[in-house]
Amino acid sequence: MTKYIFVTGGVVSSLGKGIASASIGMLLENDGLKVTLQKFDPYINVDPGTMSPFQHGEVYVTEDGAETDLDLGHYERFTGATMSKANNVTTGRIYESVIRKERRGDYLGRTVQVVPHITNEIKERIREVAKRTRVDVVITEIGGTVGDIESLPFLEAIRQFRQDAGRENVLFIHLTLVPYIEAAGELKTKPTQHSVGKLREIGIQPDILMCRTVKPLAREMRDKIGLFCNVDPEAVIQAKDVSSIYECPLAYRNEGLDKLIVRMLGLREKIRARKRSAGRRERPMKRWLEMLRRLREPQHTATIAVIGKYIELQDAYKSLYEAITHGGIANNCRVEIKRIDAEHIEQHGAEKYLKHVNGVLVPGGFGTRGVEGKIAAIRFARESGTPFFGICLGMQCAVIELSRNLCGMQKANSTEFDQATPHPVISLLSEQKKVVNKGGTMRLGAWECHLAKGTRAHKAYGKVRIFERHRHRYEFNNEFKDALKAAGCTISGVHPENNLAEIVEYAAHPWFVATQFHPEFKSKPTQAHPLFREFIKASLEKKRSSGELAQ
Repeated sequence: MTKYIFVTGGVVSSLGKGIASASIGMLLENDGLKVTLQKFDPYINVDPGTMSPFQHGEVYVTEDGAETDLDLGHYERFTGATMSKANNVTTGRIYESVIRKERRGDYLGRTVQVVPHITNEIKERIREVAKRTRVDVVITEIGGTVGDIESLPFLEAIRQFRQDAGRENVLFIHLTLVPYIEAAGELKTKPTQHSVGKLREIGIQPDILMCRTVKPLAREMRDKIGLFCNVDPEAVIQAKDVSSIYECPLAYRNEGLDKLIVRMLGLREKIRARKRSAGRRERPMKRWLEMLRRLREPQHTATIAVIGKYIELQDAYKSLYEAITHGGIANNCRVEIKRIDAEHIEQHGAEKYLKHVNGVLVPGGFGTRGVEGKIAAIRFARESGTPFFGICLGMQCAVIELSRNLCGMQKANSTEFDQATPHPVISLLSEQKKVVNKGGTMRLGAWECHLAKGTRAHKAYGKVRIFERHRHRYEFNNEFKDALKAAGCTISGVHPENNLAEIVEYAAHPWFVATQFHPEFKSKPTQAHPLFREFIKASLEKKRSSGELAQ
C-alpha cells in the first residue's frame, strides 16, 4: 500500500517547506523507495501562468506542459521523480473542477459545499497522483501557513485522508519556526507551540516537528517542545540554517529524519524487498556527497552577468540561478552571479556593467520593458568575445541584435514590441494570433529538437535528438533564416515537424548560443544541463585567456 506524508508550515511563510519535502524525497529514494511529490497551493488562480514573477516568483514548466509552482523544480532537482500537471493543484483548479461537475449535474441536485465536495475533490487529487505514478510514498506539501483561511479546505481534506487511508499509512510533518531573540540571547518555542495548537484545533496532530532555527536546539529545548506540542522529543527535528539548500538532505539525515519516517510508516520490510530486487546499486547520496564536496571546495571562480527585468526577486529566476550553480559544480567552479537590471543598461550602457564579467546570460521574460537593454548587452558580449547564453526571450533578443547589426536590418524587431516593424524577425504563429485566453495557451512542455551535427549544441549534448521544455508565444520568423545564415549565424536546432527554430549560434565567436526553450528546467546539481556546463566552461576559458585564471 502507498504511504502518504503531508508537510505543513506554521508561524511564517517561506520557511522552506518545498526544500524540506524535496529533501525527504531524496532521503527515501536513497533507501531504495520510489517517491513522488505534490504541491497544493491555496490561491484561486487555476495555475501561476498569468501571475507576475514579482508576486509569485518563477513559473516552473513540467514535461507535459503544466505551468506550476517553483517548488516542483526543487522536487525534480532533488529526486528522480518527474513532475506533471497532477503534481501541482491550486484552489482555482479544485473549484473549477467542482463547478464543472455541478453544471453537468454530477451531484444529482445536492447542495454543493466545501465539505464534502471540495474536500473530496482534493482527496481525489492525492489518490490520482499515487495511481498515476505507482510509488511507495507520496509527499504532499500544503502551501501557505496554518491559520490562513485559504488553506483550511486542504487541511480538512488531509485530516479526513488519514481516516480514509488508515493512521498507519499517513504521516503529518509540521515545519515551524523557533526564532532567536538577539536582545535576550534565547531561542523561543512559543510560536511553535501556538502553530501546533492551531493545527490541533483543525484536528491534525503532527507526528514530526521540523524546527527551523539559526541556533542549535539543546536537548532541554526539544523536550520542552515535545511536551507542549504532544510530540515525542525524538521526533523534534532541528532544521538549522545551512549555507546551501543542497546541504539540507545531509543535515536531516544526520538528525535521523529518514530513519524516523521509515519506522513510523512501517517501511522497513519494503526497503529490504527493494534492496533484494535491485541488488547492488549506487545510492543517490554517494553522488550527492561528491557534489557537495565540489560545491564547498571549488578550484575556480567565474562571474556571470544575468541581464533580467525581475532581478529584485530571487525566486523570479530560481531554476536559472540553480542551473548556473550546477554548471559551476560540473566545472569545479564557484559562480558569482552579477544581477543586472536591463533598464540600467539602457540608461548607462553595457560596458559599465559587463566589462569585467566572464559570461553574459539573458533569460526569458515578457513585455517590452528592458528589451533594448538586453539587446545592448548581447551586442557587447558578441563584439567583446564574451561567452553569451540566451534563453527564450534571450534568444529572441539575440536574433534581433544579429539582424540589426550583422544583417543591416536596423529596424528589425519582434511583433511583440513593434507590430509595424518592417523586419519582423520574431513573430506570432498563425494559431497564436487566434488566442483569447492567456492562461495555458503558450507553446508549453517538452518538444522534440533535432541538432545539426558539428555545432556547439550538438557537441554539448553528444546526440542529435533532444527534448526540452518551452514557455513562450513568439517564434523565430523563418523568412529571415537565409539572411542570418549569410551573416554567419546557424540555426543549430529545429523542431522537426514544422521547422521551428530552437537554437541559434554565431560561429565567429568563442561561445554564442541562444535557445528558444528553457534548459534550466532539466538541470540537476548532480547532473548539470549540458548547455550550462559548456557555458560555464567557456566562461572559464575567457577568464583564462584574459590572464585572470591560472593555466
